[in-house]
Amino acid sequence: MLISDRWKVLILRDLMDGTMRFGELQRSIGTISKKVLTSNLRAMEADGLLSREVFAEVPPRVEYTLTELGYSLKTILDVMMDWGTAYQELTENSEVG
Repeated sequence: MLISDRWKVLILRDLMDGTMRFGELQRSIGTISKKVLTSNLRAMEADGLLSREVFAEVPPRVEYTLTELGYSLKTILDVMMDWGTAYQELTENSEVG
């Protein structure tokens, strides 16, 4: 349930490399709307997967960082990526043959 949404997996993937701001996340994911990204980030924060830090600046700056629980999903994401790469190679090879 924690990563059942496709956007959550992409958010986790991008935050594995470190802290990111909202705009950086939105650009790295691509086609996600601000509303959907905000909703997913709030849900992930409530689930304890990431932390949100607001800086008292003008304009306000918000940064998102994975928590220990969020980083614990790295092995699962790595396996999913390996499977996806193998599947892609398999389908590309079968189309050629």
